[in-house]
Amino acid sequence: MTAAVSVIIPHYDDLARLDLCLAALEAQDLPRDAFEIVVADNASPAGLAAVEAVAGGRARVVLAAEKGAGPARNAGVAASKAPLLAFTDCDCVPAPGWLSAGLAALETCDLAGGRMVVSVTDERAMTGAEAFEKVFAFDNRSYVEKKGFSVTANLFCGRAVFDATGPFRTGVSEDVEWCHRAGRKGYRLGYAERAVVAHPARRDWGELKRKWQRMNVEGFGLAMQGGKGRLRWIGRNLTMPLSIVAHAPRVLTSPLLPDAGARARALAMLARVRLWRMTDAIALAMGRH
Repeated sequence: MTAAVSVIIPHYDDLARLDLCLAALEAQDLPRDAFEIVVADNASPAGLAAVEAVAGGRARVVLAAEKGAGPARNAGVAASKAPLLAFTDCDCVPAPGWLSAGLAALETCDLAGGRMVVSVTDERAMTGAEAFEKVFAFDNRSYVEKKGFSVTANLFCGRAVFDATGPFRTGVSEDVEWCHRAGRKGYRLGYAERAVVAHPARRDWGELKRKWQRMNVEGFGLAMQGGKGRLRWIGRNLTMPLSIVAHAPRVLTSPLLPDAGARARALAMLARVRLWRMTDAIALAMGRH
């Protein structure tokens, strides 16, 4: 049987989580010969042989020489064979019905983003970073329905759509840029509620800071593609402190947080993240990064 869908996974130096991701894909409710898995490794320090050992017979491993998750996804697509494509990340855990639900969504749209859930080590003892991410990270329904893009940790499309849209780019928010580019070509984006992928929350301030350093750099690159992008970027980020007050009720009423302690830690992290994002974003715009 020829595979109907190719699952593309970029990987760099995360063998333990890659193993969990591949195990989750092996547990999909589709017949195993209905899909292939391609792991595109970004020259992990452990070496390609170590990645292949983790993959075993579950996936084909290819080397993506150009650094970055976008180029790795492009390399994975180039090595894949099926007419449909499903993207996830090596630190993600797709639910058993993820593939079948995503493919079903493509019957009514050209590209689809599925539901993201945030996993934590202990639901009853979340760190501030975990509590913050539980509330604010990966709101993919809102991204799809209000902002016109899906995260690449949970994205489906046809190969013809990918080929017509072109590869993922570097130096920008690749998921936003790619989905918007597909939209400008007339392709329809839909939300696949039943295509569920779990992503682990960042555990501490250091992990959150690294995430937002990358997001700011990519967001600034995207902003600079348009006229007057620098001024708009500065103006938008100067209002960042107002979002602390605006989003505090979301923390206080979230059913995802178990108690007052988790809410307090999430509020503190909300303030820290938004104030840091503002100063870092302005430093970027002033060339002081």
